[in-house]
Amino acid sequence: MNPNPNVLVFDTSEQVAQAAAERFVDYSSVSIREHGLFSVALAGGSTPRRAYELLGTDEFKSRVDWSLVHLFFGDERMVTPDSPESNYGMVNDALISRVALPPQNVHRIKGETAPEKNAELYEAELRSFFGTTDWPRFDLILLGMGDDGHTASLFPGSDALKEEASWAVATRHPHSGQARITLSLPVINHAARVMFLVTGKKKAATLARVLHSDAANEELPAGKIKPEQAILEWLVDRSAASEL
Repeated sequence: MNPNPNVLVFDTSEQVAQAAAERFVDYSSVSIREHGLFSVALAGGSTPRRAYELLGTDEFKSRVDWSLVHLFFGDERMVTPDSPESNYGMVNDALISRVALPPQNVHRIKGETAPEKNAELYEAELRSFFGTTDWPRFDLILLGMGDDGHTASLFPGSDALKEEASWAVATRHPHSGQARITLSLPVINHAARVMFLVTGKKKAATLARVLHSDAANEELPAGKIKPEQAILEWLVDRSAASEL
């Protein structure tokens, strides 16, 4: 399939979140119909959070068979689940606590453990779930993008970008030094669908670089998301798209 992204521009960040929630519902139906479950890795951030909040409303949650949905996480900070910095904590508040999702279907990264050991444990859980020695194939991976071009916890210049064997990698924020766990680049690029949610004027220049400059793609992690056998979508608001 053509790896060139499908860029969809919406007037507001709220419309981006609405579109993401609609696609979550649609993609879950397709995946469940085709192979009996829906595996999705979630992103942190304010725009994804709004999409999760929408999915937890009556309008959306009744349209998903949550008993067959398995939630994973694209990355996590090494913090306790009740920390305001926890991606799991955010998703639990916005979505998990509001829908009939079996506890065993939530596969969180345990941020309260040591990073390297945590990466090993999360990879073991992923391998057990997907049951393959090849790369896993998530039905959907949701991603955000920082104004530095990072996605998940794959930061510019990070050694984690070079990982070619592990599914989950321990890494650190380049400025704060905060320990994190992230899915590796090959895992993301082997998903069936990858959907970026990008909003805000401060990301406009970086978004333009990622989408229009091959040279930038060698530097910016978001530009390295190029699944060859998947659907890649960028859902962006007009502010983020202002330099396209």
